[in-house]
Amino acid sequence: MNTDEFACGTCGSTHSGPPLSFAAPAPDFWQPQMAQSEGCLLDSDLCVISGERFFVRGLIELPVWDTGDVFTYSMWVSLSRPNFTRAVDVWEQPGREEEPPYFGWLSNAIPGYEPTTLNMKTMVHTRPVGQPPYIELEPTGHPLAIEQRAGIFRARVEEIAAYQLHHGLESGPHR
Repeated sequence: MNTDEFACGTCGSTHSGPPLSFAAPAPDFWQPQMAQSEGCLLDSDLCVISGERFFVRGLIELPVWDTGDVFTYSMWVSLSRPNFTRAVDVWEQPGREEEPPYFGWLSNAIPGYEPTTLNMKTMVHTRPVGQPPYIELEPTGHPLAIEQRAGIFRARVEEIAAYQLHHGLESGPHR
């Protein structure tokens, strides 16, 4: 088997990959019918619900020690109104990476993690224009927080991919 394929632990088939990124298309609080509602917005980077809840998309990055890759979850984090307003104000501004990190709550339950990842505490670090923010999870004993701090191996990437390919998150290049 070449390194561009892996044996799926869920279905037993050989898949291409494993993918190094999975993404949630929206915060878990978003409902498709909101797209037509006043005060609601969902684009590839930002989300507003009823003019009262504010979200940005960012990356949870897990170093993959034995391959040198970085595995990412492209997820959504809720921000306070002032932090969201500031993030939008500097969105296209060179030097925005000098912004202090914003506190936020992870707004997606990533399938396969117990306890849930929904509402984990985070710090959102702005990066240079064109790069999505980096989501730093609070350093707790949660399995995802441990994986972010300690890193993972390719076998774990394959395990995540086998689960996610059959349980809902979208795979593909991270933004």
